[in-house]
Amino acid sequence: MFDAIAVQGIKKRFDEVQALDGISFNVKKGELFGFLGPNGAGKTTTINVLTGLARPDAGKVVIDGIDCTRRPKAAQHLVGVVPDESNLYPELSGFGNLCFCAALYGMPSKERKRRAQRLLADFGLDKAADRKFATYSKGMKRKLTIAAGIIHRPEILFLDEPTTGIDVASARQLRQLISDLHQSGTTIFLTTHYIEEAERLCDRIAFIVSGRIVKTDSVARLLQPLRGRHVLEITCTGITAKIERALSVEFPGLDFSIGKQSIVRVEAGEEIRVGPLVRFLEEAGTEVAEARKVKPSLEEVFIKVTGIEAEAMEKEKERKGRKE
Repeated sequence: MFDAIAVQGIKKRFDEVQALDGISFNVKKGELFGFLGPNGAGKTTTINVLTGLARPDAGKVVIDGIDCTRRPKAAQHLVGVVPDESNLYPELSGFGNLCFCAALYGMPSKERKRRAQRLLADFGLDKAADRKFATYSKGMKRKLTIAAGIIHRPEILFLDEPTTGIDVASARQLRQLISDLHQSGTTIFLTTHYIEEAERLCDRIAFIVSGRIVKTDSVARLLQPLRGRHVLEITCTGITAKIERALSVEFPGLDFSIGKQSIVRVEAGEEIRVGPLVRFLEEAGTEVAEARKVKPSLEEVFIKVTGIEAEAMEKEKERKGRKE
């Protein structure tokens, strides 16, 4: 059986910028594959190359057994694309946009109208079907853009940052829609810089930084080194290097680190007792505001593999959300 997507040694340069530097990966049929990285990492360029919108300088792209390096448009009937910014027409209604997209794929008039009505209902947009796209909220626009991307029932769906810049409720609905598409058998290639989104949705994940893939594996295997570890974060004021050294002496079986905002991070291979730590800190002159157990997550793996702090990713989300 062919992989749905097979990529070998793809390179792409824009002037002085090496956007993709010899990336290789495969996506299995029916898999939800995540491409996780910061802005400028090469995520959108990868989608553009895979969907024929950009020609690679080197390497090979195979979609469902079709060599798209030689014939970039040969697999378009198999593919649906949802770009990071909507490509729909603001002056058309939601229904009109879907029908127009269906017509581009050669769907007969009756079929495309039925399909458009069904998708509008499935995405909770049926009451806004006759409204101009320009009047839609960000969340509604994102939903309609995804509906347009699957109007022709593609076997493979490319989603570029689908939940960036929208409200929490809409993002939650979109994640459920993506999960439902995955469960129905659609192969999905998802780019994101939302670490928790990738962990929740994806079967496998590739970390991409500066045009290079630095790690690819299943979510379970990426998290495996963290299994059995216990983490506690204590938020306090008045913490000093002297107190940190004293903690290591008093509690030799625990690993301590002091993060930003005076958070003491405690790690161990067994259950951590909170009471003695809090008492020690308070007796040392600190004021403890909170102590909470932390479940190891993909965020930790990402930081260790890429060296990119989660806070930088968080600021990027906020910046992109404001821009949109």
